[in-house]
Amino acid sequence: MNITQHTDYALRVLMYLGACPERRVTIKEVAERFDISRSHLMKIVTELVGKGFIDGARGKGGGMKLARPAIEIGLGDVVRQIEPSLALVECFGTKSHCLLDPACRLKGVLDGALRAFLSALDDVSLADLVGDDACLHEALGLEGPDRSGWPVMILRQEGRRAGE
Repeated sequence: MNITQHTDYALRVLMYLGACPERRVTIKEVAERFDISRSHLMKIVTELVGKGFIDGARGKGGGMKLARPAIEIGLGDVVRQIEPSLALVECFGTKSHCLLDPACRLKGVLDGALRAFLSALDDVSLADLVGDDACLHEALGLEGPDRSGWPVMILRQEGRRAGE
């Protein structure tokens, strides 16, 4: 089973926002961090807003943040809503041309595998992926929360924190 790049990027956006729960994040920031085109990321963010996973605000002081706590965002729900098709094989659709379709047992096996895959994702929330994971914060170029609880951007090239 492969998920599309679109869904992969949507999950990355959610993880980034989950690691920065106390502030708004810009599309530019996420696009630069993941080396994704801003226009492509805009389409993904628009869909995430439309599906109620994130809140977005345009203009000065705008940006995006999770629409609800990370613990309330299940990965299974995200994949079901963002992935364009969960049809693993042609016969999962309505226009199957497979000769084996009327007598095929593979279809049932693959359907069970898909249900198991989604069930495993249903057991995981966004909070399970982000939490207070120092390695994740480092990979994203973020420090863990400072004493006030606000994540702080690291300016690696200058060796100092943003805003100092």
